[in-house]
Amino acid sequence: MSILRDNVNEGPKSLRKMINSGYVVAPGVFNGVSALIAQRAGFRALYLSGSGIAGAMGLPDLSLTTLPEVAEEVRRITAVSKLPLIVDIDTGFGEALNVARAIKWIESAGAAAIHMEDQVLPKKCGQLAGKRIIKAEEMARKIKMAVESRKDDNFLIIARTDSRAIEGLDGAIRRGKLYMEAGADAIFPEALESEAEFKEYAKKVNAPLLANMTEFGKSPLLSAGELSKMGYKIIIFPLTGFRAAISTMDLVYNELNSSGTQRKVLPRLMTRKEFYGLIGYDDYGAEDEQLSKYWDGKRK
Repeated sequence: MSILRDNVNEGPKSLRKMINSGYVVAPGVFNGVSALIAQRAGFRALYLSGSGIAGAMGLPDLSLTTLPEVAEEVRRITAVSKLPLIVDIDTGFGEALNVARAIKWIESAGAAAIHMEDQVLPKKCGQLAGKRIIKAEEMARKIKMAVESRKDDNFLIIARTDSRAIEGLDGAIRRGKLYMEAGADAIFPEALESEAEFKEYAKKVNAPLLANMTEFGKSPLLSAGELSKMGYKIIIFPLTGFRAAISTMDLVYNELNSSGTQRKVLPRLMTRKEFYGLIGYDDYGAEDEQLSKYWDGKRK
């Protein structure tokens, strides 16, 4: 059996089954190797943050990344990881027709779900002040277009609303209900500001809900267990791994620059053997050797 065939992504059907039967925790990943680390840690799904994609490129989260760039990152991750991937597509890269094209690209790249938000372009990080939102009816049209554009009915369309900061909790609740009526499979209320608000939202919006547990933002850091008891079906940790990675790189590069050696930071580094085990280096080598023996036998 080919190692590449063994790594076939589980896709939309698997993710929908997880949500229907319980809840799922999806850590943020930002490339193929981070996806493999999360998979090895035992997670059952992954999350690709728009901020993570932009951040890994050295860019701010201000709608600067393009649809082809996001789709290519999706393709790279789903090519090496079995786990279903939830993808942040910001505002859908434009209006309703742009949304239709985005859904086709991201779904064909191997994603299991997307979430799309109701901000005005250029969007801002959901945890920052100064956001602007489009009319609820305009977002509803974009959701309807997303639903009609998917090929697989199991592919999840998650509607994110950033309206809490502008219209208050009641406005975010109204939008959540409208977005479900428009055909969304789940609702993502961004930047709720207290545990009480998370509970209230779950009581008022009868839908599968996504909770964003990002660090250093407006929301309290609740556990996945606490959120699941409230009724949240998807819990994401968008940038935890990314922040840890860049913090470690910052420390290591400064040490290299100041001392001229990596000796002090060796305990922080993954060994060659560990890394090769993570990416399946020996499995690829063994497969190549087996194929060579097969063809050598054919020639004799």
